[in-house]
Amino acid sequence: MTVLFSDLVDSTPLGERLDPESLRRVMARYFDEVREALENHGAVVEKFIGDAVMAVFGIPNLHEDDALRAVRAAFELQQRVEALNAELERRWNVRLETRTGLNTGEVVAGDAGFGQALVTGDAVNLAKRLEQAAGANQVLIGSATRRLVAHAVEAEALPPLTLKGKTKPVHAWRLTRVLEDAQALPRRLSSPLVGRRSELAELERAFERAVRERRCIVCTVVGPAGIGKSRLVRELCERVTDHATAVTGRCLPYGEGITFWPLVQIVRELGGEEGLVASLEGAEDADLIAERVRATVGLADPSGGSEEGFWGIRSWLEALARKQPLLLCVEDIQWAERKLLDLVEYVAGWSRDAPILIICLARPELYEAHPAWTASHDRRLVLPLDPLSEGEAEALLANLAGGERVGASKREQIVAAAEGNPLFVEQMVAMAGESGSELAVPPSIQALLTARLDQLDAPERVVLECASVVGREFWRGSVAALVPAEVSDAVGTQLMALVRKGLVRPERSSFPREDAFGFLHALIRDAAYEGLPKERRADLHERVAGWLRATAGARAGELEEIVGYHYEQAYRYLEQLAPLDERSARLAAQAGEALGSAGRRAFARDDMAAALKLLDRAMALITEQSPTRLELLRELGSAAWAVGELARAETLLTSLIEAAGATGDRRIEWYALLEQAGRKTMTDPSVGLDELVKVSEEAVRVFEELGDELGLARAWRRLATAAEVRGHFAIAAQGTERALTHARAAGDRQEEARSLDRLCTALLYGPTGSEDAIARCEVLLEHARQNPMMEASVSSSLAGLAAMRAQFDRARQLARRAGSIYEDLGLRLPHGGLLWIAGDIELLAGNAVAAERELRRGYEFLAGIGVQAGLAAQLARALYLQGRYDEAWAFTEIREEKRMTTLSRVAWLGIRARLEARAGRRGEALECARKGVELAETTDAANTRADALLDLAAVLELGGQQRDESAEAIRRAAEIYEAKGNLPSLRTARALLRDRVA
Repeated sequence: MTVLFSDLVDSTPLGERLDPESLRRVMARYFDEVREALENHGAVVEKFIGDAVMAVFGIPNLHEDDALRAVRAAFELQQRVEALNAELERRWNVRLETRTGLNTGEVVAGDAGFGQALVTGDAVNLAKRLEQAAGANQVLIGSATRRLVAHAVEAEALPPLTLKGKTKPVHAWRLTRVLEDAQALPRRLSSPLVGRRSELAELERAFERAVRERRCIVCTVVGPAGIGKSRLVRELCERVTDHATAVTGRCLPYGEGITFWPLVQIVRELGGEEGLVASLEGAEDADLIAERVRATVGLADPSGGSEEGFWGIRSWLEALARKQPLLLCVEDIQWAERKLLDLVEYVAGWSRDAPILIICLARPELYEAHPAWTASHDRRLVLPLDPLSEGEAEALLANLAGGERVGASKREQIVAAAEGNPLFVEQMVAMAGESGSELAVPPSIQALLTARLDQLDAPERVVLECASVVGREFWRGSVAALVPAEVSDAVGTQLMALVRKGLVRPERSSFPREDAFGFLHALIRDAAYEGLPKERRADLHERVAGWLRATAGARAGELEEIVGYHYEQAYRYLEQLAPLDERSARLAAQAGEALGSAGRRAFARDDMAAALKLLDRAMALITEQSPTRLELLRELGSAAWAVGELARAETLLTSLIEAAGATGDRRIEWYALLEQAGRKTMTDPSVGLDELVKVSEEAVRVFEELGDELGLARAWRRLATAAEVRGHFAIAAQGTERALTHARAAGDRQEEARSLDRLCTALLYGPTGSEDAIARCEVLLEHARQNPMMEASVSSSLAGLAAMRAQFDRARQLARRAGSIYEDLGLRLPHGGLLWIAGDIELLAGNAVAAERELRRGYEFLAGIGVQAGLAAQLARALYLQGRYDEAWAFTEIREEKRMTTLSRVAWLGIRARLEARAGRRGEALECARKGVELAETTDAANTRADALLDLAAVLELGGQQRDESAEAIRRAAEIYEAKGNLPSLRTARALLRDRVA
């Protein structure tokens, strides 16, 4: 609402100068003028306090132009006081000066306990402080009011004000002028028209028909505010302007003498009285017609009844149309008085030999106010205007000045939030383009939507508000469970009325035997929701959660996130209103339980981004005594690790170990110890491997004692991981097979997926031939189809194996599929590992440029979480193969030994050796190459061993000596590649060998 305070300046001396009775008369005249000025613009005068007045704009109903009404009222108040001063000076030799403050904001209104329209809140206090800061005959407005009326006023920014009770300086503006014809909402009609081809063609056909048949046709364009009605008509006017007269008038929502206000504007547009007379030149009864028009639009005293006035208007319009076709637009006809509508119908029915197209622009409220008006017939067309498509909204945003200053992320948000309403796009672009402004619903849109809701009948408003608590989509039964008893039986009727009014629409129901609905626009839902007091919201959210649980049946698990959300909202609102009590503690526990359950479900399906958010919310609600706390803490830490929040994950894990130890929960404690040891192999393999083996072996013993199959699966998987980091893939495969057995016995699909990932990694990098490995992975892939994480794990390794068989198209397809799954699940670590494989695929395909692209993406993924050192060596190799040696050298400088596995160190030594040799440092090169071969031989990683031999051969060749040793290294590499079934590398080795022999 907008709140106005006005006070007299230096009024105390009046009491000394004037007799009490005279003072009473002066103040009575002043209060009469103040009240009339304010009430003329729809204010409720809340109270007079001494010589001050407080008024509110927005009670009992909000209007989209309340802020504009308020500044107009403030200026009229000044004008009235100035006029009053002439009388006061003449009779009592006194003058009055006022000061006024205006502010707009959220208030609590209508406290029945006070028996009046009381409003309270910070917005009220600030309006009072602005009034106190104003000078004589000044009007100061706050930031929120200024934002709403900036297009309609001239105002001078003041230095920030230090006001009583405000901790920070307040920005304010001094009003200097209010523009007479300003509309409530600014529109950018100059932007190129987007979409609307069919609607524009429909209007053009109507105009052509009016011209062809020389008759009057009425076309009503209906759509919500901001949908583009005025812009559509402007486009039509521009197309016909060279052979037609186009005029526009607008209906006003309030004021005196507004019945024929659109005609007043049209007369002005055509040149006033002179233009009126000129337009009737040569017409029969021109003087009489002009007299009747002047009387109807208020330019002369009424002379005769409405029939004479109607005849005069019709005759005038016919005269205009006979000179050239007439296109007459009447905007906002939903606010029209009945007499204006009767006039339009009269003109349409009785005009003769005159091509006239009357276009009426209306909001959906017209259907309710004048249902017969929207019925189509021979001379009346109705054209509904739908929202723009997503692509059209994007095009509009691009056209708007300032749109280029809005980032891509905000542009997407604007298009999504506006839902095809051009005005919403414009206002959001303007707000987002302001420095430091977060994307939010602009006050102009909020006022527009709230004002629309305030026009609803009380039962409709109650139903809509209860529906808003359920969500964007809701069910008839859920609303019936929330509304008061006297409304519940008619919920279906009220919902259909809201459908007719364009506020909600039927939707496909997810519950059997429950009709579903959805808000036509998300911002309508928000406006309805924001109108509810917090205590009422808390009560309704709690009841929605109860209804969902009672209705869900077998689907209860699927709805736990929604149930948890409603309990959480109920708790949060009560938390804001009062200290924690028994009810709010119960709601917090219910919310934590439901959100924790939903988070664990997300964790189990490897949707780690969702799991992280849900588990975070659950942990903020449950108490230290909750029986699920430790398990939720464990999964929260694992989710944080999976999405790349390593430092936070480590902190959570440490807390978990301490908490489990304190409570004596050996199972959770050893789960956490295993997790901690496993993570160290990624951050510091050189130290962490021995600890991982020790912890894992002890964990096997503990979990055997506890009879914990899941714990055994995790312990054996960690032992397999230790072997893998050392490059012992055959041992890793054996450990993984045991882990798989226990995971399946535990029935834990998630652990099964992780064990499968380790097994497939062993098949990819270990000694198993590629054909046998592919056959095993194909079987596993069929088994994994119903588990996205499992499918991604198998597909990743299968992609690398397919590339070894030179099946590059299939390899890329498998990698893309795995990548899309990891992306959907928000798993950064596995995604980074997949991009490493994708880079290897392109290196095998001989495409170093594509390899660089994939490896750079992987590097960026892993660099963000500090584990990129191993991949840097492979990226250096892709650059080396392109001849970009300096860049390759820079990546070999990124060497963090403690974060490199055995295979990563071999790869680093090999590419570093090649670069040293190319730089002429043969001794350093040979040392690196021989170390690489020696280290590789400690593993059973087939491709790594062969690659190290080729690197040694290349270094020997670059030195120009030891060709026999070089040929022997290549021969051994070829044997290993052949045993592995790595066909592209085998071809490369054989070609090199032929060159050496030749």
